[in-house]
Formats: sequence, structure tokens, C-alpha cells
Amino acid sequence: MGAESVPSSRGPSAVPDVLAPGLEVVFCGINPGRVSAAAGAHFANSRNDFWRLLHDAGFTPRKYSPEEQFELPRLGIGLTNAAYRTTKGSGDLRRADFAGSAERLHELARELHPRAIAFVGKEAYRGSFGERPELGPQQRALGDVGLFVLPSTSPANAAVPYDERLRWFRSLHEWLVPVDRAAVRALVVDGAGRTLLVQFRDANGQVWWASPGGGVEGGETAEETLRRELLEEVGLVEFELGPEIWTREHVFAWDRRLLRQRERFKLVRVDEHEPAPTVDLAAEWVAGVRWWTLAELEAAPRDQLVPQRLPSLLRDLLANGPPPAAIDVGV
Repeated sequence: MGAESVPSSRGPSAVPDVLAPGLEVVFCGINPGRVSAAAGAHFANSRNDFWRLLHDAGFTPRKYSPEEQFELPRLGIGLTNAAYRTTKGSGDLRRADFAGSAERLHELARELHPRAIAFVGKEAYRGSFGERPELGPQQRALGDVGLFVLPSTSPANAAVPYDERLRWFRSLHEWLVPVDRAAVRALVVDGAGRTLLVQFRDANGQVWWASPGGGVEGGETAEETLRRELLEEVGLVEFELGPEIWTREHVFAWDRRLLRQRERFKLVRVDEHEPAPTVDLAAEWVAGVRWWTLAELEAAPRDQLVPQRLPSLLRDLLANGPPPAAIDVGV
């Protein structure tokens, strides 16, 4: 994994967060129990199955003890809690104990960018977001970060057999391996130097603006994919396909899956074009299409642009033309 262990304590908690940048998964418990608070360690009750499940599901090479919690980031694993107040049991928590939890998790996702956050118990998720989840991957995401709900590992949840808990931990372990997806996009630039972007809006209202394009279907060439996508998304038919200018790879959550998308961007120049989609884009989570000037891009929130460097990349392209070879543009 490569990240160094970065112990941190945010808020008035007797149990410190165990976090680092770029983790594969952050396990989010409900709150510290009295045994964990006394030990200053997550899931410290000897009757809690968390550490055994972590090993049996393949997350750790051996069974770790709570005292070894700061070794976990070396394995790509972090720990936090939805509520920070110590109680005898999670049933003693009040709604106020979860105040700010969703915002804190959003901040964690934005700053540290783990691949996913796994809630250890439905109440950890419900307390944070105010909705009842089913076990497994969630439709909600925090930016690119996926969310997954596990059964509680507490001894108070003894009605759920160990084998059933293990099944869900193993399911998480498998789900964390992203599905590879090849995609191609077109940077469409008109005679006024504007670029054409489509707006993606997920089920929770998160918004991104990206160049038109999409996943390569079986047997398609990159050009065939682009011509199909440009026809469907913006109604563009007659155009000359230019050179490949950028590449991009990133992992993100979408529709309850984790995807590793490898994108290629090709340049398409047009004199002018009025966007007119030819299919119902709602099924693709597309909520709008419009032209953007460079000034508008420079004023837009960076986390809503794909790639986030789009304003500077477009500025360089307009000033200097296509690069001699495709460049990696990052996230």
C-alpha cells in the first residue's frame, strides 16, 4: 500500500482515528464502548469479532490485536467511528451524538481519498446519514469513495452467526477489487474556443461535468465508441476525429460498484454545434449538456470538473495546440 501510519484524533474521542492517505478501506464503527475507551483502541472488547473477521476474510495476514491498530494503514486499512462519545452500548447514543458525522466523513473522503468506507453495523451508517441501509454496497457515494455496510461485530449482535458476518466481510474484500473499464472521451472545441461538457448527477445529487464519451463496448474501436457516444449525448454526427491528447486512470464508485476506468481523450474541433441528444440520457445519469468558455471553467469548483485540471489543460491547448504525445492528466 505504501502509506505510512498516521494516527490522528479528531474530536473528543477516547479512541483515536487510525488514518492515512490513499487507504483501500476505512472501517467505521458506531462509537467507542467502555472497554475500547479504556484501552484507547478500536474493537477492544475480547468478545468483539472484528479482528478475527479481518483476518479470516483476508484483510490481514494474521489476527491482529487492538493494540496493533496503528499497523493497519500499512495494509491499506483505516479505522474511525461515526460517533465519538463513549457509551456502555450503542443503544445509549442520541441523535445529537451523530451531529457532524456525515460532514466529517465527507471531509475524510475528500482529503484522504480511501477507496471505500465500510460501516461496521447498520447503525453507524444510519446515524451518519439518517437513512436505513441494507447490508452490502450502497447507492450513495462520497465523491469517488464507495460505501459498504457490514453487520455489527459487537457481542450484542450475537443473533447474527459468525459465518454470516464472515460472508459479508469476504464480500467486502472482493468488492474492493475494482472492475476494469476502458473509456474514450472527446474534447470538443468550437471556433470560439469553448468546450462541450455533459453534466453527470448521481442519485444523491453529486454533480460532475465531463467531456462527452463513455465506455468501450465489446468489439468497438475507440473511434466507433466516440462516434456512438457523440451522437447519443450531443447529437454530433459530422466531425473529423483529431489526435489523442490526454489519458487518465482513476478508481471511483458508481451505481454500487467500484470501477477502475482508463480513459483516452481525443480532440474534436467543430465550427459550431447546438447540442441535441438523441437518446434519453437520464438512464446514464446525465442531467445536462452545454458549452463552457475558458473563463467559466476557471470559475467553476474544481471538484466538479473532470479532469480537475481541465481549465489549465484547455488554456494550454488553445495557446499551443495538441501535445506531441498524449499526457496523463491525473484526476
